[in-house]
Amino acid sequence: MHGNVYLVGAGPGDPELLTVRALYLLQQADAVVHDRLVSRAIMSCVNPEASLHDVGKVAACRAGMQDDINALLLSLSKTHQHVVRLKGGDPFVFGRGGEEQLYLHQHGVQVEVVPGITAAIGAAASLGIPLTHRGLASSMRVVTGHLRDNRGLELDWASLSDPSCTLVFYMAMANCGHIAQALIQHGRDADTPIALAQDATLKNQRWGLGTLQTLPQLAETFSPPALLIIGDVVRLHPDYPRPRAPAQDTRHVEPFGALT
Repeated sequence: MHGNVYLVGAGPGDPELLTVRALYLLQQADAVVHDRLVSRAIMSCVNPEASLHDVGKVAACRAGMQDDINALLLSLSKTHQHVVRLKGGDPFVFGRGGEEQLYLHQHGVQVEVVPGITAAIGAAASLGIPLTHRGLASSMRVVTGHLRDNRGLELDWASLSDPSCTLVFYMAMANCGHIAQALIQHGRDADTPIALAQDATLKNQRWGLGTLQTLPQLAETFSPPALLIIGDVVRLHPDYPRPRAPAQDTRHVEPFGALT
C-alpha cells in the first residue's frame, strides 16, 4: 500500500500567493520534499512534525539527481500517508512535475497535482508588466534559457523573433548574452525592452530594465535565479524611460476672426 504524493506549486515566493489547497496540504503533510527555490516563509507553513527532504538542484549538478528524487518520492510513499513534493512556481512549468508524475504512476502511486502561480506570472505582476496587452503583445511564450546537461542553447530563434509575442525566459542567466545575440540576428529589434527580476514578490526583490542590446551588461549585475522578460510590454513598467513628447510650437497665432 502506498500513501499519496502531492505535486504542489509553491508559487513565486510570497506565502500569501499560495493556493488554499497548497496551504492545507502543507499543514497536513507528514513528509515534504522541497526545492531550494521555495522561500523560508512558505517552509514555515509546513507541519512541524513532517520530515523535510531538501533536494534543491544547483547548476551543473550531476545528471542522475532527478532519478534520485524519483526514487525518494517512491520510498517515502511506502512509509508516509501524505507526501508533498513542493516546487517553486508551478509543478508543470519547468518543474519536472511531469517526469515525477509519470514515474510514480508507473509504480502504482496515486498522484495529485496542485497548480501554483508561475514565476512568470508572479514576477510580471510584481513589476506591473502585463504579459499581454492590446496593441503591444497578442501572445506570450515561456522559454527555457538552459538546456539539459548544459548542452548549447539551440532554440527556434526565428519563431521567437515575432515582436508581438512577449518572451519569458527561465534559467537564462548564464545565457543572456547568447539569447540577446540570437534574437537580434533573427530580426528582433536591438532596442526591444527587457526586464530582469530576482526574488520577485518577496520584500528583497530586485529588478532591472534595459534593452536586448544592453541585456548582457545588465545580467552581469544579477545572480541566478532570475527571470527574463522580453517585449514591448516592458515599456509599461512605471520606471521605463518614456520617449520625449515633441516640442510644442510656441509661436504666436492670431485667433480666428482677427485677420483682416
